[in-house]
Amino acid sequence: MPMLDIDELQRHVPIFRHKLAAGQSLYHAGQPFKSLYLVHAGFLKLIELADDGRDQVTGFRGKGDFLGVESIGLSSYASGAVSLESGETWELPYPAILQACHAMPGLQGRLTAALAREIRADHAWMLAIGTLNAEQRVASFLIDEARRYARMGFSPRHFILRMRRADMASFLALTNETVCRVMTKLHEMRLIDVARREVQVLDDGALRALAGLAA
Repeated sequence: MPMLDIDELQRHVPIFRHKLAAGQSLYHAGQPFKSLYLVHAGFLKLIELADDGRDQVTGFRGKGDFLGVESIGLSSYASGAVSLESGETWELPYPAILQACHAMPGLQGRLTAALAREIRADHAWMLAIGTLNAEQRVASFLIDEARRYARMGFSPRHFILRMRRADMASFLALTNETVCRVMTKLHEMRLIDVARREVQVLDDGALRALAGLAA
């Protein structure tokens, strides 16, 4: 999907730019839904309140991703968004977006694709968490992150994990200790080389096989 023509978009939609610091909330679950956000720089996590009162990480978004599409049609945001590092998002008021879709068919296509991608990803991770063991979940997550970097034009073999291990654990429904143990095991198996948050994929085929994916 090609990138949006921002100059054209600004002719139809007022864009409000928000600088974010690490740990800063962009919006909260339950807050009235008014706008979508486009990630211009940085990396954010989506969180919902779990039944036990803890924050549950439900997804991650990076440059070029939309935030808030899962809340379209609702009166309030279904989840909150928190920045994991310094970054910038562009706020796009939703009523203006609806009007702009008539003048910019490409915008409608991007939003539809973003919503469809989220639905597919959510369904895939719901199945993964319900059927895969800890090693398979972590391997699948690393492959998914590699795909994300490839979509942005970066190497899928050498990348930085922008989230903490605790955020990975929350997303994968594992304990922090389990995620750390599995990452160490994958490192010892020479499937990946890992140094803190820096990951190098050494054997993509074996990593995919472990995750139960075709090469």
